[in-house]
Amino acid sequence: MEIFVKFDFAASRRLTKLPEAHPCSRVHGHTFEVQITLVGEVDPSTGFMVDFSFVEQKLDDVKAVVDHRYLNDINGLENPTTEILAQWLWQYLSRDLSTLTTISVQEHYSRGVTYRGD
Repeated sequence: MEIFVKFDFAASRRLTKLPEAHPCSRVHGHTFEVQITLVGEVDPSTGFMVDFSFVEQKLDDVKAVVDHRYLNDINGLENPTTEILAQWLWQYLSRDLSTLTTISVQEHYSRGVTYRGD
């Protein structure tokens, strides 16, 4: 079985590896939409694969680090492309969510990335 949980956060960033003329080389912001997917078996004693409240607490923990922040100031996000952000979120969340299989991060309704831990 798979479950998914979504959350969003607002943050600013500057992509430091781009030419100065590129618009994303300047400070700009996004409301990032994130979806995580977990896989596992349903526990017959609870009827849950995982308790959503546990997952949501872990998402609240990571959101406290990134929400309304300048991402470049966070260790590991010095060049916070959406791809690097997805990898960073994976590293942060997979410590407590061992059945994590995917993280999808959208920076805009028409574009985003999916990371599978590889």
